Amino acid sequence: MDTVDKIFSCTRCGYCCHGETTVSLDDNDQKRMIEVLAEDRAVVEEKYWRITRGIVQMKIIDGHCIFFDNGCKVHGGRPWRCAEWPLHPSILLDENNFYTIADSCPGIKVDVGYQEFCRILKLLMAKAKISC
Repeated sequence: MDTVDKIFSCTRCGYCCHGETTVSLDDNDQKRMIEVLAEDRAVVEEKYWRITRGIVQMKIIDGHCIFFDNGCKVHGGRPWRCAEWPLHPSILLDENNFYTIADSCPGIKVDVGYQEFCRILKLLMAKAKISC
């Protein structure tokens, strides 16, 4: 059986939560986050989100996602991109992407090899209906 744990096991290091960029939130992400935070939308928008030209993103503070504090404060309502990371479709396009992402994510199991990693990732993406 080809499962996520054959190619990835999260170490909860939080590295993926750090940096000066963040992910965009789709409508479902926004609804889940509001529900988990149990606050009015206007409060969540003001405190936690950056909205530019209609694109909603989480704010960055001190070089990390606003929700990172030795773990994700909204883990149950985190954006789907965060939930899928680091199993990103770009890995399938270029082996260098695989090693670049693996260099920043200790949970990626590089020992399975690039080809096998891609084979399993393609199957997982097909099940989840995720595409490049």
